[in-house]
Order: sequence, then C-alpha cells, then structure tokens
Amino acid sequence: QVQLVESGGGLVQAGESLRLSCAASGRIFRVGDMAWYRQAPGKQRELVATITRSSITNYADSVKGRFTISRDNAKNTVYLQMNSLKPEDTHVYYCNADVYLPSRGNHYYWGQGTQVTVSS
Repeated sequence: QVQLVESGGGLVQAGESLRLSCAASGRIFRVGDMAWYRQAPGKQRELVATITRSSITNYADSVKGRFTISRDNAKNTVYLQMNSLKPEDTHVYYCNADVYLPSRGNHYYWGQGTQVTVSS
C-alpha cells in the first residue's frame, strides 16, 4: 500500500508565497518521476511541473519563473515552492509519483489534493 500525503496549501494574498509538500509512504522500493498537477472546479486537471529522480525539471509556461519543484529522494518527498502567486493560481493541487513496488512493478499514485486559494 502506497500513500501520497500533501500539505502546505492555504489562503494567501496575491504576490505572496506558499510551499507544498508531498510525502510518499508505504513499502516503497523506489520512487521515479514525481509531479504536481492542479485542477479548478469544472476544468481538466493540468500539469504544473515534473521532476525526475535525478532532478531534471519541467514547468508549465504559466508558472515558469515563479514556481520551483524539488525533491528529497531519501524522504520520498516532492516540494513545490510557489512565489508571486496570482488569483489564477487558485486550484486544488495534486502530487503524482511513479512508484516501484516489488509486488506489482511501476504504478502511478495520486495524493488527495490540497487547496490553494489566492485572493486579489
């Protein structure tokens, strides 16, 4: 059993910062690529940022220069530092991880989501 637990969401004003965390737990052998997605009500989930195990990163154009994804492989944790937040960044943020378990091989897991609300 693998769980991804997110934390760090909340309500902030435009221009402020938040840091999201997502920790994977369970009988994990190895965590590969990790990512952050976000979803607004009535809209499709969209990719925000990805990071490989060797910390190669990629970002959506809408967050480049403002958000930074990072990870700690020893803790099976991924972070999303969000600076200069805008009202349009208001979404539920989900983490996603490619986890290898000896019993079932590679499988993608999702966190439960954390709400980020940015007021103008």
